[in-house]
Order: sequence, then C-alpha cells, then structure tokens
Amino acid sequence: MAHYTPPLRDLQFVLHEVIDVVGEFKEIAAFAEVDVDTINAVLEEGGKFAAEVLLPINLSGDAEGCTLDKSTHEVAAPKGFREAYAQYVQGGWPALSCDPAFGGQGLPLTLNQCLYEMMNSGNQAWTMYPGLSHGAYEALHAHGTPEQQATYLPKLTSGEWTGTMCLTEPHCGTDLGMLRSKAEPQPDGSYRITGQKIFISAGEHDLADNVIHLVLARLPDAPAGSKGISLFVVPKYLVNADGSLGERNGIYCSGIEHKMGIHGNSTCQMALENAAGSLVGQPNKGLAAMFVMMNAARLGVGNQSLGLTEVAYQNAVAYAKDRIQMRALSGPKAPEQPADPIIVHPDVRKMLLTARAYAEGGRALAIYTVVQLDKELHHPDEAVRQAAADEVALLTPIIKAFLTDNGWLATSHCMQVFGGHGYIHETGMEQYVRDARINMIYEGTNTIQSLDLLGRKVLGDNGKKLKALGKKIAEFVEEEGVSEAMQEFINPLADLGDKVSKLTNELGLKAFGNADEVGAAAVDYLRIVGHLMFAYLFARMAKVALEKKDAGDPFYTAKLLTARFYFAKLLPETAGLIRSCRAGLAPLMAMDEALF
Repeated sequence: MAHYTPPLRDLQFVLHEVIDVVGEFKEIAAFAEVDVDTINAVLEEGGKFAAEVLLPINLSGDAEGCTLDKSTHEVAAPKGFREAYAQYVQGGWPALSCDPAFGGQGLPLTLNQCLYEMMNSGNQAWTMYPGLSHGAYEALHAHGTPEQQATYLPKLTSGEWTGTMCLTEPHCGTDLGMLRSKAEPQPDGSYRITGQKIFISAGEHDLADNVIHLVLARLPDAPAGSKGISLFVVPKYLVNADGSLGERNGIYCSGIEHKMGIHGNSTCQMALENAAGSLVGQPNKGLAAMFVMMNAARLGVGNQSLGLTEVAYQNAVAYAKDRIQMRALSGPKAPEQPADPIIVHPDVRKMLLTARAYAEGGRALAIYTVVQLDKELHHPDEAVRQAAADEVALLTPIIKAFLTDNGWLATSHCMQVFGGHGYIHETGMEQYVRDARINMIYEGTNTIQSLDLLGRKVLGDNGKKLKALGKKIAEFVEEEGVSEAMQEFINPLADLGDKVSKLTNELGLKAFGNADEVGAAAVDYLRIVGHLMFAYLFARMAKVALEKKDAGDPFYTAKLLTARFYFAKLLPETAGLIRSCRAGLAPLMAMDEALF
C-alpha cells in the first residue's frame, strides 16, 4: 500500500517565506488576526487527517467502488468512507473557510486550498464528496436568496448535508446551450423540474442525510442557447419550515457509471421527475450563477492533480532508493550489494525530478492564485479586489489544465519508476494514473480551458490581464537582474516573458483574419503561459533559497537544485511549443475529412 507524508515544510515555505500570506492578509479585516502559528496548526492537523484517515481507505475504496440498490435508488460508498466523513464533520473541517454568519470558522480560502491538496493526496475519490459541497456552498452564498441561504448554508457549512452540480446531459457536455431539462413554474413560486443528468459526481451516497443539487434547466419561455439557462436548487429530501427533512423529492440516481478511475466516488445518472426546486439568481442567468461553482471546481481539479503528483512522487522516491537493479554506467555505487539502487540511474532521476518540480511548482501556483482569490473576495480596496479578480480569471484555466496535464505525466513517470510493480494494483501507483486521467476531462476539458485562456481571458480584453501579470513579472526581473546569483533564473524568465508578449501579438493578428487560429494555437499557448508562471514562481523560490542556503537547512539546497532542474530540463519545452503555435492552422485543416 502507498504511504504519504504531508508536505508541511514546503507548504509553510510557500505560504510564509515566498508569499508571506500573513502580511498579505493584514489589510483584510476578517483575516487580520490570522498568524503563522494558526496556519501551521491547521495544516498539521489537516495533514494527519489526510494521512491517517483518508489514505488507508484509498486503495480499498478503489477496489470496492460504489454500490447502487436499484430498488431504492440508494448508493453505498465503499467501506470506511462514511466513517471518515463523520470524522471530517466532527473535526469541523467543512466549516474552515465558510462564513461565520452560517456557522463557519471564517478562515482564508488559502488554508482550505492547502487542506484539500493533502486530502487529494490521501484519497481523491473521497475528497470529491466534501469538495463539491463547498462549491455548492459558494454558489448559494453568492447568488442564493436569503431564504435559500438560511435553509441550506448552515447544513452545508457543518457538513451535515452535501452538494452537487448537475449540468451535463447525455447529448451535451461542453455545450450546455443544448441542454433540455425543463423547469415549470408553480403558483407558490417554486418550480417542478424534469430531465436527465449524467456524470454527476457524488450525486447519491450514504455519507450525509441530504444532498443539495444545483441543477441547470430551462424555463418554458427561455431563449435558445446558453442565454436561456436558469439555475435551481433541488434537494434530495424536501426541507420543512422548521429545518427538518420532509418527503423524498423527485430526483434520484438511475445508474452509476463504471469508470477508469475515482471508483470510490459515485458518478451518477440522475433522473428528475417533477422534482421540486427553487430558482437561484435571475431567470435565464443560471450559467453566470453556476460559474461561481464551476470556477471553484476548476481550481479544485487542478488541486486534485497536485495532490496526486505529490503522493505519487513520494512513493516513487522511496521505491527508487530501495529497489536495486543493474549497475550505474559509471561503475558500482553500492558495491556491497548485488546491484545499485535504481535512483543512481539518470533517467530514473529525471522522472523523479520531473514529478517533484511539477509538485513544487504546482503548489506555488495554486497558493499564489488562492491568495489572490481571498483578496478578490475580502480586500477593502476596490482597485485591489479588481486586480486580484483579473489575475484569478487569467490563472484559473492555467491551474485547471496545466496542473492536470502535468499530473498525468508525473503519475505516469512515477508508475514507470516502479516498473512492472507499478502496473499492479497493490502498490497503488496505477490507481494514481487512472485517477489523474479524469482531471484533464471534467469541469471543462483542457482544450476548453485553453480556448478560455487565449480567446476570452487574453485576446478578449486585448491582453489587459496578461499585460498586468507581465508587468508584475517584469518588475521582479528588474529587481533581481542585478544579482549575479539569480542570473540563471532571471535570464530565462525574462526571455520567456518577451517571447510570450510577441507570440500573443502574433496570435491576435492571426485571429482577426481567422478565428480558428485561436483553436489551433490555444493548447500550446496555455502550456507556454503555464511555464511562464512556473518560471516566475521558481525564480521567487530560488531567491529565498539562495538567501538562506547557508543556514544549514538542506531544504533550501534541495529547493535550489529542483529549481535548476526545472529551468534546465522542463522550461525548454516552451521553445517547441512556440514553434508549434506559429505553425498555425494550415497543417491541421489541410487534410480533407474523407482522408481521415
């Protein structure tokens, strides 16, 4: 079975030494009293929960999966999941970053982000149950009526109830404008909803007393397309005026999917038959309201792959140090043994260091972004809030796509380190690969994220958001450009920044001539900008490590060496990606469909 040690030292390094979250939060009244000791204590306890409660039921949950009773439409999660969830609720973890007005602890989302990274390392399938609940909480907190908030938010905050998002239908996944579910207004102001939803994660289970579904559907007079979609809250059990549970609502699980991975999470087909619901937000504006939950989910999915990358890396390193096979090409490194540990072999080290760099870079980017999200939501200065919102909007598709692409590569590398032993179930490595694969697909495929980044977030505002980020990077380059020790990091960062600016201008001009040029370049472009952010953050981490490397803590030595590996071995990928971007649309469209 796999093992996991929460990466507390690295989390603390990014939070306190690189970003200085306590300083960042001083101007936010709600977080002004949050100090280093509080943050570290929360992370330590969260890490224990991930390692001691969630990890032990990950492999068994994958093997057992979920079970549907077709006669009652009830779904049972794997053994141990319900008990782990009860422990999670008892510990107060669902309330960590929720509004105190609804029973929350009011701590920054940044802490929730770090907690969820560790829980994803312990058990991604289990972590999806509370993760989706938090997204439902955010959507209702932002767009729910006072009555809806009073009814649902305290229970979602406590974890007594869980939540889902019901978007996808059999004929429409990405293109939600095609959805057919119908909502009929009732004389009492409620709605009756009929339709079918598929791929609904945590749609039905036995972990909590009620499941609160956020459902997209159409009103009778709704315009066609995405501008005719409304959002409704549809509980599994109706809620009485006194807050107690009433009768079963007309929404139920008609089937569970048999999937490649995340077996411990119930991926449900949900049937709505005259289900009672209430409107969230304005009629025909449901997609905008749901985007609160969707954007939270996109950040969360990036965090899923970050968690998998970390735990896969830890296990691959332990195996590489212990497994002996062959001799180093330069001669025996462990002459007292019949063969050398495989960690002496250069390509094994390349795979390990790739996973390590993607974990450390991904962690830095995830924390950097969620700090901006906390500013967007809570900072007293409107200009600061808007600047933070712009940066979060720009970085969200990068976190979702870049971190999940990297996670797929990293978990595959780590399985490869195990050789044949990685391909069998009992080591846990092949599960990480299977679980990681969905992260590139759901919550908007990575191609959709790439189109969102280039088409909407960059070209859509003539590069305003990207230029603001570029200015921040350029200021760092200028500040550190005089440091001889930083040249190995600053020079390639500055070079890539210039190239991204030029490439963006070129693509903008091409897109004026043919919008399909955006589709041809978008996936490569997102990866380039993802590397720009990694290079920026690795340079910032290297700066701190250089300043402290003589203190005798090997952590800083390892951080510097990881940064050097990233700049030498991973960042050069951008050269080929830029060339591919510039190749444009023609090589993709030249072949007639009949020749495929």
